[in-house]
Amino acid sequence: MRAVRITSLDGPDLVEYVEVDEPDAGPGDVVIEVAAAGVSFVDALMTRGLYQVRPELPFVPGVEVAGVVRSAPAGALVAAGDRCVAYVPIGGYAGVAVAAPEVTFPLPDELSYAEGAALAMNFQTAWFALVRRGRLRAGEHVLVLGAAGGVGTAAIQVAKGFGATVTAVVSTTSKAEVARQAGADHVVLAGEGWATQVRGGAGPVDVTVDSVGGEVFADAIRLLRAEGRHLVIGFAAGDIPTIALNRLLLKNIEVVGVYWGGFVEQDVSIAAEAAAVLTRLAREGVVKPVVGAVHALADAAKALTAVENRTAEGKLVLEIAP
Repeated sequence: MRAVRITSLDGPDLVEYVEVDEPDAGPGDVVIEVAAAGVSFVDALMTRGLYQVRPELPFVPGVEVAGVVRSAPAGALVAAGDRCVAYVPIGGYAGVAVAAPEVTFPLPDELSYAEGAALAMNFQTAWFALVRRGRLRAGEHVLVLGAAGGVGTAAIQVAKGFGATVTAVVSTTSKAEVARQAGADHVVLAGEGWATQVRGGAGPVDVTVDSVGGEVFADAIRLLRAEGRHLVIGFAAGDIPTIALNRLLLKNIEVVGVYWGGFVEQDVSIAAEAAAVLTRLAREGVVKPVVGAVHALADAAKALTAVENRTAEGKLVLEIAP
C-alpha cells in the first residue's frame, strides 16, 4: 500500500511517499481502509521528534482517520462495511490503518470522510478540555486562542453545543472568517490591544482554550474572572510560558493541563463518552468540522509544513485514493 513515512527527525519537508506493507493486525483490532487522514500539529511535531510520543524510526505518522471498516472484532461498535472514525497512535497516513475498537466509532451520516477525520482527536480533545477538564457550564464565556485551526474550530463548536458564548482570537483576517464559519460569536485579531477588545465584547472570560502559549498567555490569564479556568492544550507559538502563582491565588483561578491522548491510555471509556456527545451534536448540525485544504497523500509534506508554520486555516486533510 502507499503511505507517508518518517525516516529522519528533520522536519516535514523530508517525509517520504513510499510503498509499504500493510500493518499487522491482531484478532482484537479494527482494520480500516482509510479514506481521509487528519493533519494535526501532533504529526508535525513527530517529524522533528518533539512530541511526547517518539516512535522508533522509520514509522508512518497520522493519528486520526476516517474510512470503511474491513474487519472488526465481536463487541466493537462498528462492523465490516461501516463508515468509521478512529484514533490511531501512529499509522494514519496510509491506505490501511489498525485501531483499537475502544477508539473506533461510527461516522455520523451527516459528515463526510474529510469532516470525520477531525472527530477522532481534535473534537475529542475539545470535548475533553471543555467538559471534563474545564467543567464548562451553559452561559459561560469561552475564549479560544488559535481559533482557526483544527483544535480551535473544534473548541468553538463544542463550546457552542454546550451553550457558551465564544470569542475567537486569530492572527489574520482570513482566519477570522474561518472562526466565524465555525460559529464564533465574537472574533478578535491578535496583536496590540486584543485583550481590551475581548473584555469590551463579551466581557471577562470563564474558560480559555489555549493551544498557542507564548506571549498571549499572560494577557489571557488577566482576562479570567474569579474561578476561571485556563486550559493548556499545546504551545504552537513555540514558547512555553510561566506564571507567578500569586495570580492564581488572588483571583481563585486555575491553569489546567489537557492531554487527551495520555488520559485515554488510563481511562479509554472517556472516548466513547465523547463520541456519543459529538455524534448527537453532529446530527443536530452543531458539530460540522471546518475543513480547509484537502491534499493528496503524496502531498503530505506540504500539509504538514502549513500546520507547522501556522498558516493552515481550518482542518487540513489528506485524501487517500482507494
